[in-house]
Amino acid sequence: MIGRLRGIVLEKQPPQVLLETGGVGYEIHMPMTCFYELPEVGKEAVVFTHFVVREDAQLLFGFNNKQERTLFRELIKVNGVGPKLALAILSGMSAQQFVNAVEREEPASLVKLPGIGKKTAERLVVEMKDRFKGMHGDLFTPAADLVLSAPASAAVDDAEAEAVAALVALGYKPQEASRMVSKVAASGANSETLIREALRAVL
Repeated sequence: MIGRLRGIVLEKQPPQVLLETGGVGYEIHMPMTCFYELPEVGKEAVVFTHFVVREDAQLLFGFNNKQERTLFRELIKVNGVGPKLALAILSGMSAQQFVNAVEREEPASLVKLPGIGKKTAERLVVEMKDRFKGMHGDLFTPAADLVLSAPASAAVDDAEAEAVAALVALGYKPQEASRMVSKVAASGANSETLIREALRAVL
């Protein structure tokens, strides 16, 4: 089991990052809420990971801290929630926001996420609330709003296309992803900013 990687960020293609460790490049899928906090290409990053082996693929999921990984692992235990859906959930809202929605019993806030219907949202609230009770203390501490200060290096069209591709990878339909990005498109915005604002606008 690969549980933690420290290495150099070689590429960032949301929601994936390529991390070089010991001469090996690991492709890691990350929730966008974690992706935003990654350092720039060429810098060192530490990522806590969860390794998933399927018949047709071996996938590595990454998180900035153990608490986010713990929540991901609890999510995929819920009936009907696989790694891809768990990734979409933690991309659409922070771990703290998800915990708050569960504790306040607000399934309506989860229905806005891709792939989450009313029944799945209600099941998540019930099952995850029971799981939280079994954990001692607070699972998460509120995090400050993330601020992206990096200037856009790519052309606006490229940034928008990359943002749409990332949203599609997270489970949104192409037309829906395009509409979400066009609503928040701003001159000079990079893809990470567009993705973050598009996801915020949904909630």
